Amino acid sequence: MNQGEFDKTSLRRHLLAARTALTSEDVARAAEDLALRALGLPELADAGMIAAYVAIGKEPGTRALLDALHKRGVRVLLPVLLEDNDLDWGTYAGAGALVRGRRGLLEPGGARLGPDAVLEADAVLLPGLAVDGRGMRLGRGGGSYDRVLERIEKAGADPALVVLLYADEVVARVPEEPHDHPVHAVVTPAGVTRFTA
Repeated sequence: MNQGEFDKTSLRRHLLAARTALTSEDVARAAEDLALRALGLPELADAGMIAAYVAIGKEPGTRALLDALHKRGVRVLLPVLLEDNDLDWGTYAGAGALVRGRRGLLEPGGARLGPDAVLEADAVLLPGLAVDGRGMRLGRGGGSYDRVLERIEKAGADPALVVLLYADEVVARVPEEPHDHPVHAVVTPAGVTRFTA
């Protein structure tokens, strides 16, 4: 394990412990605020298709945001975790159409669109544990979204990359490795921060 990965492991442990300490009221209130802030983003307001995800546990909530986007007529793609940790995609058809997938994730129950479906998205909402002032994102370490971001880069696609976090998860510095990609913006219950290349 290299030094960067060790640092990431320590930071992940710290951030996950802080999430564990949140109450269900904290999580619900943050989800409402996140939805309001995210819906005000021009990148989402003008999007015809958005790749997103269903938050689980104490992750910053996405349900209200998904429902609002779906109601607007936005085509929302949700990930389906494959055995090799890559992501396939399906279309969100409402909370009632979600099914329990691998590792307890909630996934769309309809047809699979293939891993390249994300390339058509105008914006990609990424889960994460932290983002720093350069826009570098810290994920959970499974590599699924690293593959998505690499696929997007190789295809020359240019969706807005947005991470949804709690306010204290915007940190001074995230350990960076060569495969990491910066994001364009982070949305927290406290506001929006944008990053420039």
